[in-house]
Amino acid sequence: MNNKKVILITGASSGIGKSTALKLINEGHTVYGAARRIEQMQDIVDSGGYSIKMDILNEDQVNSAVNFILDKEGRIDVLVNNAGYAVYGSVEDITVDEARRQFEVNLFGLASITKQVIPHMRSAKSGRIINISSVGGKIFTPLGSWYHATKHALEGWSDCLRMEVEQFGINVVIVEPGAIKTEFMDVMNQPMLDRSADGPYESMAKALDKAGKEAYTKKGRHSGPEVIATTIAQAIAAKKPKTRYVSGAMASTLIFMRKWLSDRGFQKILMSQLK
Repeated sequence: MNNKKVILITGASSGIGKSTALKLINEGHTVYGAARRIEQMQDIVDSGGYSIKMDILNEDQVNSAVNFILDKEGRIDVLVNNAGYAVYGSVEDITVDEARRQFEVNLFGLASITKQVIPHMRSAKSGRIINISSVGGKIFTPLGSWYHATKHALEGWSDCLRMEVEQFGINVVIVEPGAIKTEFMDVMNQPMLDRSADGPYESMAKALDKAGKEAYTKKGRHSGPEVIATTIAQAIAAKKPKTRYVSGAMASTLIFMRKWLSDRGFQKILMSQLK
């Protein structure tokens, strides 16, 4: 691929997506940020990038966004699949509709836009698809069943996709962030409390909320989104990128623990933090 790349980033209105867009623009790339909240991407435009209003679940909007970029630029070199969120609460308390939407956004919406981009990368015999997973794709936490299920699924889906498209010069990369300070925690915690803090899982929900807030205030327990933006930039710049990049506070530690501890041993350590 050329040094200057045409890059599409989903979920670019905040957090990791926005930080990545601004960093890549600063590095000289042509960057298109896509998100539902187009008004929150004005800084991307002011920095020299472009913004597209797109709901990852709206197939017409997805097709329109991809075609708009192809018509204007003639190619999409890099797709950064960053859009996603977390549904937390007990399995008993989360409705099937809520669980289904979690999969629709975190996996099926991601798959939809990827499917739209692949044929063009295949024709160009070049491309890079970067899927933002999570350390949650390797570990488990209480009340996080559906979120972890989507990230575990994304890991396997990405590995299979990588084997399919490498023959066409397309690289598939997984990024596994750790604890990153964004609006992610705020979006996750209050709905979790609404679902599970007034019933049999009350103590667990309140303890998890407390532990999360402490982790996001104590030094060294979280990283800023710019850390992941730097990792993504490295994955884009690498001539031969790694299949996985682990980045951000606690990520390597948690994955190491999960690898070497038994299921019960890992669970015991997690639960000891919920006091």
